[in-house]
Amino acid sequence: MYYVYILASRRNGTLYIGVTNSLQKRLEQHRDGQGSSFVKTYRVFRLVYVESYDRADEAITREKQLKRWKRDWKIELIERENLEWRDLSDLLV
Repeated sequence: MYYVYILASRRNGTLYIGVTNSLQKRLEQHRDGQGSSFVKTYRVFRLVYVESYDRADEAITREKQLKRWKRDWKIELIERENLEWRDLSDLLV
């Protein structure tokens, strides 16, 4: 399974979009300062949106698409699924 995810610093804060095949491990890396330097610098740790894919190429294509989106579109996407901008990492098994 492959995941496209959006992290936020806070509600309507700084956003980061990434792709991984191990979401829980990747989140741990980000929070330990081993992930993206952008995430570390801007403290973007709250998991606010996730999509899953069976194939890596599909996930990578979607990640690139989302990165090209306008900020307003990204916020709308997040709020369709997570209006309160809850940290969804608690839901990971």
